[in-house]
Amino acid sequence: MPAGSEEQGAVDHGHEHAGHGHGETGHDHDHSGHDHAGHSHAPTVSADNERVVLIGFLLTAGFMVAEVVAGLLSGSLALIADAGHMLTDAAALLLAWAAFRFGRRASDGKRTFGYMRLEVVAGLINAVTLFALVGWIIYEAFQRFLTPHEVLAGPMFVVAVLGLVVNIVVFLVLSRGDKEHVNIRGAMVHVLGDLLGSVAAIAAAITIWLTGWMPIDPILSVLVSLLVLRSAWKLFRGSLHILMEGTPGNVVIEDLGKALVASVPGLKSVRHVHVWSITSGKPVATLEIALMPGADAGAVTHAVKAALGADYGITHSTIEVIWDENAPACALAP
Repeated sequence: MPAGSEEQGAVDHGHEHAGHGHGETGHDHDHSGHDHAGHSHAPTVSADNERVVLIGFLLTAGFMVAEVVAGLLSGSLALIADAGHMLTDAAALLLAWAAFRFGRRASDGKRTFGYMRLEVVAGLINAVTLFALVGWIIYEAFQRFLTPHEVLAGPMFVVAVLGLVVNIVVFLVLSRGDKEHVNIRGAMVHVLGDLLGSVAAIAAAITIWLTGWMPIDPILSVLVSLLVLRSAWKLFRGSLHILMEGTPGNVVIEDLGKALVASVPGLKSVRHVHVWSITSGKPVATLEIALMPGADAGAVTHAVKAALGADYGITHSTIEVIWDENAPACALAP
């Protein structure tokens, strides 16, 4: 088939890689290894993830209401503040559930990879809300340290214990989901923060009960917030890396090309490699390969795709066979 026909065939695929196109004019290549017959980029978002996040939301939101009522009846600002923490958790869980719900929608002509990126966006929003929450906790703790508020230790202890039980249950429910997803991780970070907050509230209640020393409440709040901040940073960094289409952590581009040349018979060279993730656990790749004289293009291409899947977990790849090694450089190169 003439080179021009091959290029046109690539365009007719309607295959969109969100900025990863190689629209080089006169660029001779072959897409024989990328079969689009019946090909779909529809996401495989697990219904289990959606279910566990929804259960977590219902449990968290239900106890949040109970905690607000208990705080108002006892006059405990600490309980009302913790209810605000749980409100943030409930919102994060609801956002994660919505992301999974939309993420199960099939791809279409405008969104060829479906709605899977919503999960990553939700994870980033979760991280940002955690940053805001930590900032509020530190500010409130500083104010309380300067002007201690009276806390009713008895109601605080009872509600904190109940909160601990609820948070443990929610954490266990979420742990049954796919922890590779940024939304599951984000939800677990939120709940972990609440769980540690409940432990701190129990310790503070006991201390206040026995000694009457009120500053223990803001001191423990700051310690817990620092732990949450560390987890929030990891979540933020991971979500942003995916949104920036960064290379997955298990892939080193230079080593990938060398490994393919060393392991695939008939493969001469690899160039213009792009590897990124659509969402957590969904890496994709585009690359160009040159063949040894007499090598079968179809066999080499299939071998490269198999190696990418086996060695790097890349189950979706677009491979161009380059017949002219003097073809123009990648259009995405700076």
